[in-house]
Amino acid sequence: MIHKFCVAPMMDRTDRHERYFLRLLTKEAFLYTEMIHANAIVYGNRKELLKYSPEEHPLGIQLGGSEADILTEASIYAEEYGYHEINLNIGCPSSRVKAGNFGAVLMKEPHLVANCVEKIQKHISIPVTVKCRIGVDDMKEEDFFSFIDIVKDSGCSTFIIHARKALLKGLSPKENREIPPLNYDIVYELKQKFPSLEIILNGGIETLDDGLNNLQDLDGIMMGRSSYSDPFQLSKVDSLFFDKEDMNLTKQEVFLRFIPYLLKEMENGYKIQLITKHVMGFFRGNSLAKEIRKTLANIQNEKNIEKTLFNIANQLTI
Repeated sequence: MIHKFCVAPMMDRTDRHERYFLRLLTKEAFLYTEMIHANAIVYGNRKELLKYSPEEHPLGIQLGGSEADILTEASIYAEEYGYHEINLNIGCPSSRVKAGNFGAVLMKEPHLVANCVEKIQKHISIPVTVKCRIGVDDMKEEDFFSFIDIVKDSGCSTFIIHARKALLKGLSPKENREIPPLNYDIVYELKQKFPSLEIILNGGIETLDDGLNNLQDLDGIMMGRSSYSDPFQLSKVDSLFFDKEDMNLTKQEVFLRFIPYLLKEMENGYKIQLITKHVMGFFRGNSLAKEIRKTLANIQNEKNIEKTLFNIANQLTI
């Protein structure tokens, strides 16, 4: 199954540079873009927003919005650009999301979500999936199951469930990732109620072992912040989750393969420090990690950036 291991869409993190880097660690993990509002694709700089490297596949795009026509138009563009999947964000608890009527607040409007899914699917051939929470504010368990039941009837067969409620009253987005308690049992129950659906677990997956332990009851797992803070663990994903051969690269070999990409993007006008910020967690466990991170954070000030990058590679011995 293509979703056995996924990396979560994360704002300000899973941009195309981060995704390219992750592909140096795993060929099989399913990757997602940051959430992009459908309006931005339809009315904004579509070429830049949808840009990615072919190496990033398999790749899905996560869209935010609640207007079926706009979501459909954005999805058509995404398919034309070669994305493998449209994922609707029905889980983000941000106040901006609440004000814009998309994200987790839409769990209170299952028929609206179902209408969006149905309309999108009439105009594209790639799958439409939904990422949501186990509820919002005072929603009961039966409301959660009802939401899934209604949306599945629109043609959605894959649900990515963040196993926490979204508490939109009084908690920040960061607090909503940590304070509401995890409830894996309700996700297991969901799979039992709807065995034909593909159910992916998200939330609290810190290690690959955490993920493997949940594959007995579910179809896949999605790792979020831990994939960013400790990305090198993803180098074992292909063998552990997909029975494929790992790339078996050392940290030094991975970074050496990343250097040409960094230099090319810099030549194209991108600020290199906005790319290297994504790989700070990669140096976890290295005795020189602090010094390496400091150098990368200020790399734009180096006289010979290419030489500096190769010096960093030489400091990676594992």
